[in-house]
Amino acid sequence: MKIYIAGPDVFRPDVLAWADEVRAACAAAGHQALVPLDGDATSAAGIFDSNLTMIRAADAVLANLNAFRGAEPDSGTCFELGVAVALGKRCVGYADSAELLKERVARWQGSALDDGCDRSGMRVEDFGLPLNLMLAVPVDLVVGDFRAALARLGRA
Repeated sequence: MKIYIAGPDVFRPDVLAWADEVRAACAAAGHQALVPLDGDATSAAGIFDSNLTMIRAADAVLANLNAFRGAEPDSGTCFELGVAVALGKRCVGYADSAELLKERVARWQGSALDDGCDRSGMRVEDFGLPLNLMLAVPVDLVVGDFRAALARLGRA
């Protein structure tokens, strides 16, 4: 199976070592990792096109859905999952915890929600899910790490 690897991990300082580990873990499980770093594009438009090409070629998408630069997952990862869902790809995500979205927003902002709203007055959806419903419904979420999500993907 070809698996597109989505997530903010491409911004890690040890990104090359991380990519090697991901490729090795996928290969050990009998899969091929499609890592966003695999393309040779250097412009924003080129990287975008390269990543979309890899998502189209993938059988599934495995995504890091831990909060990134705030209370929510990386926006690029969310976009990639949306494309994959629209293409009918299987999507498995992973996060360190199953903390409910409303609890995570309250923790991130440092205070309780005020009548279901964040500090800016915007309502925080409350469906008892760990992510926004547009991710929580179509994505098979694993509480754990990359390897746990890879194992779930292998259990189709």
